[in-house]
Amino acid sequence: MPERFSDLCFGTRARHQISATATASVSFCGPQTRRSTTTVSKIGLIGLGTMGAMLSLNIAEHGFSIAVYNRTGAKTRAFFDNAGPLAPQITPTGSLEEFVAALEVPRKIILMVPAGAPVDEQIAALKPLLSPEDLIIDAGNANFHETNRRSAEAEGYQFMGIGVSGGEEGARFGPAIMGGGPEAAWKRVAPILEAIAAKYGETPCAAWFGPAGAGHFVKTVHNGIEYADMQLIAEVYGMMRDGMGMRAADCAPVFERWNEGPLESYLIDISARVAAASDPDTQKPMLDIILDRAGQKGTGRWTAIEAQQLGTPIPVIEAAVAARNMSAMLDDRRKGEAIFGAGPQTLPADALTLEDLEAALTAGKIMCYAQGFTLLARAGAEYGWDIPLDTVAQTWRAGCIIRSSMLNDMAQALSDHPNQSLLHSPAFSERIKSTEPALRKVTLTAIQNGIAVPALSGALAWFDTMRTARGPANMLQGQRDFFGAHGFERTDRDGGDYHGPWARFWE
Repeated sequence: MPERFSDLCFGTRARHQISATATASVSFCGPQTRRSTTTVSKIGLIGLGTMGAMLSLNIAEHGFSIAVYNRTGAKTRAFFDNAGPLAPQITPTGSLEEFVAALEVPRKIILMVPAGAPVDEQIAALKPLLSPEDLIIDAGNANFHETNRRSAEAEGYQFMGIGVSGGEEGARFGPAIMGGGPEAAWKRVAPILEAIAAKYGETPCAAWFGPAGAGHFVKTVHNGIEYADMQLIAEVYGMMRDGMGMRAADCAPVFERWNEGPLESYLIDISARVAAASDPDTQKPMLDIILDRAGQKGTGRWTAIEAQQLGTPIPVIEAAVAARNMSAMLDDRRKGEAIFGAGPQTLPADALTLEDLEAALTAGKIMCYAQGFTLLARAGAEYGWDIPLDTVAQTWRAGCIIRSSMLNDMAQALSDHPNQSLLHSPAFSERIKSTEPALRKVTLTAIQNGIAVPALSGALAWFDTMRTARGPANMLQGQRDFFGAHGFERTDRDGGDYHGPWARFWE
């Protein structure tokens, strides 16, 4: 991964020649720089934080002239001064008026500002300067409910929300892009977004998924899966470290080997790199220096909340969110260890193999994604979005954090069987049959030896529930009818408002 801003600006990965620009008159003035141009830019971007700056360079590198604006003028100047050979494609501006004047009409404006109130404030500042055909594109990590609201409130301009995944390097060299908003608006900006997006072969990892907040909802589910995928990997690492006594340096080649098989993915790849790294200050393994208190920005929590609202079980994702919350409770965990003793115990030498862990991780990953796609289908039905699940999987195949070789197979399975769970597709049901025994073995071994594996456990409990035609919920219905006369269905009759003999107690 590039380490310096200059590497990201015009390093060895630059791929496109810079094209000539058109005409209009704007100026950018500052203590260090005075730039007078005759440029009309194809698109504009507001917010030159890390993601905004990298996305701007990506757009410029692909031959699209771009005007940029940041609330802090010094940041705009620094960005432009470091743009190197891409600078002729970039028009820095010192005010919103200059910024809007620099754009081709009808205007296309990307917002890369922090989610929440800053987005509303920026829209309010832009609105008086825009025309009805101008388009504002919120490309931040917005809650889809906010995107729905902003879409409904759009008057005197058009609005759409897009999810962008891939981090700093993805923004610079090709992210996955999930669009939502008016389809006509998407078509206007699609040539630019598809050009800058990651490519799987020749296919851009950019697609439109429906009106209003549909794109941001797809990004939310992506982030929930990201939480779960990371947690599953962390739990398997924990089994290697605490259960099998492996050092970080021993784990690195295991992840490297797994990255050459069915688990090939960006997250497995970087897990190998993280495990192999040493702390420059102490020369100790980097993993041994990092405190086990995980941060989060809340997008995984949004996924869990929406799943509950939609009545759709995603226990692997919910377990991953809960695990991050528990990791933050460091003082409580230390007190617990002092009272009850340390949980993790070293396993017997023959308890598990690395092949068991690989298969368990594979099973957990498939189950996690199956839950995520089911949530997308449920949201589409609830909100009237026609979200093609195979296209979602295709969009996630490159550029984004959860990119993996398995997603291509998922895209094919969802295309072949669009109306059924990924778990039930022939290709993945066979994989589950071959890997579920290892998931059960690893989970049981962990539980018996005091090693917490909430995501793996959640995957197994979900699987066992979803393959059981008659579970114990009849007891729940009996209880609900007893204390609340809520009624129940019978196995031998049609209808759903029957009551048990205990009803007479309340007559």
